[in-house]
Amino acid sequence: MRTHYPRTPHLPWSPGAAADDVRALGLAGLAGREVVVTEKLDGENTTLYADGLHARSLDSGHHPSRAWVKGLQSRIGAGIPAGWRVCGENLYARHSLPYEDLDSWFYGFSVWDGEHCLDWDRTVSFLHGLGVPTPRVLWRGAFDERALRRLRLDTTRQEGYVVRTVAGFERADFGRCVAKWVRGGHVQTDTHWMYAQVVPNGLGPQAALWAVRSGSEPDAAQLTAALGADPAPGAAVEPVVAEVAGRLDASGRTGEARLAGVLAAVLHRAPRARTGARLAAGPLGMPTARRVADLVGIYPRLQRPFPDAGRRAGLVRMAVAADLGVLHALAGAAAAGDAGARECVEWSALYAEEAGLLGPDPLGPLRAGLREALAGLDADAADRCWAQAREAFGRGGISTAEEAVAATWRWRDGGFPQLVQLCGPSGSGKSTYARSLPGVSAYISLDDLRTARGSRADQRANADVLREGLDRLDAALAAGGTVVWDATSLTEQQRGLAGAVAQRHDALVTQAVVLVEEAELVRRNAVRPHPVPAQVLAAQLHRFSPPYPGQGPAHRTWYVGAGGTVEDTAGTLGAATAAAPAPTATAAVGEDG
Repeated sequence: MRTHYPRTPHLPWSPGAAADDVRALGLAGLAGREVVVTEKLDGENTTLYADGLHARSLDSGHHPSRAWVKGLQSRIGAGIPAGWRVCGENLYARHSLPYEDLDSWFYGFSVWDGEHCLDWDRTVSFLHGLGVPTPRVLWRGAFDERALRRLRLDTTRQEGYVVRTVAGFERADFGRCVAKWVRGGHVQTDTHWMYAQVVPNGLGPQAALWAVRSGSEPDAAQLTAALGADPAPGAAVEPVVAEVAGRLDASGRTGEARLAGVLAAVLHRAPRARTGARLAAGPLGMPTARRVADLVGIYPRLQRPFPDAGRRAGLVRMAVAADLGVLHALAGAAAAGDAGARECVEWSALYAEEAGLLGPDPLGPLRAGLREALAGLDADAADRCWAQAREAFGRGGISTAEEAVAATWRWRDGGFPQLVQLCGPSGSGKSTYARSLPGVSAYISLDDLRTARGSRADQRANADVLREGLDRLDAALAAGGTVVWDATSLTEQQRGLAGAVAQRHDALVTQAVVLVEEAELVRRNAVRPHPVPAQVLAAQLHRFSPPYPGQGPAHRTWYVGAGGTVEDTAGTLGAATAAAPAPTATAAVGEDG
């Protein structure tokens, strides 16, 4: 069934309302409710279905400007459930406003399940899962007419804005829950765009990323350019990228999962630590950047023989860090020409499939069930229970949420100490971040211990300083509370020393990993009160191997960006967030695995 998009009423203060436009009769439907205000884009209203599309008119015919969006529909249509429709703006043809930096020629702004419009957050999640961007959010909060009237747009580049309730609504309530503001004289051409020569709007550098999300054939050179100052990929990379894309399409991966897998294929020979930090500072953001880097770091392990006795536990640990379907696709494609490595990957994939671990979120049902059962529990205790449940699930000791609840009873009272272990090179901002954490009962800094001995820069007594620090850590954890371990902790071996002490005290271990790109580290080091020699920083960067989620003694991981805030988390039981606020020392936010 085809359904035309309703006419959006103008807000009372919209200067672009013409005589035949619909005006909002009142704002009662918005008053007192949370709303989101997005940029109104100057394109053609278009609705996509699983099996076709149309413009605002249900009988809209062919037009050259609709050819590209038809191709998009053919790629993403399989991801639109029957009875659903995606409404958005086809921006291929230039109308009154020229665009030169679009993420895509189609932006989605609402998703409908029959007569019901999905809430905004679910809309964004669903559209991004298809690989469709959404308009820029200009404002969000409780409806405030004065705040909306104060919004200032560049009307030479922006047509207006749309305000809607964050909550979903029925089609019959559309006129009460959605309204728009349009610039005066928004149509500024003499000839209607449909009867003029089609002039395509311009795409920006991120368009290549969105194209991959939506299922298009990846272009390795375009992708490296979109990521920044990467060198052009060698010819040997292109077959790997093409094979990974094909494998991901066969497994139904779209959106961010497809992008992460393709980018990992482009960068599969790059150093993992530097890749993650550099990508996090670019257009990807921390969550996708660290997933790409983790894929790059983990996939070689699938190409080597592994004892079957520990295979399930190993795969479950990997599933905390990466989508196993994407990981096996990358490992298989990168093993081309090596029959032994490819056989190892195929055997691992067969085992993972039989164990039910190859889906997009194999731990999701267990996590959701445990989250519901532990609702209201202290966040630290819930995260500890989730970590223990994952471990038991990996051993095969449990398989359901009910069993997970029963297996984690001893951690629910939160009666355990905590260790926050910082990880990152000198100058990355570890100490600045950690000293802002509330509720810390003890702070152990190896730099401070060296300073107390006479010189912060004196590395000759490092063995004695480390022993003293570990002794203090042991005593602090025995006393209870939250203890911060401030050291570079660059390698798994270094992290294991403090981790072993934490394990003796059954402490909840949180690794705070700080990812800052090399150029920024060099800049910061030059202006620090206590800079490290350039060769020392270079050696640290060479040795830095960030921990993987679920690796070693850590129960959860916080990823701190260059701005000094937590931008991603792993191993927590709370609701997932793309960019989590800085957790307190006694509660973490976000979730992945």
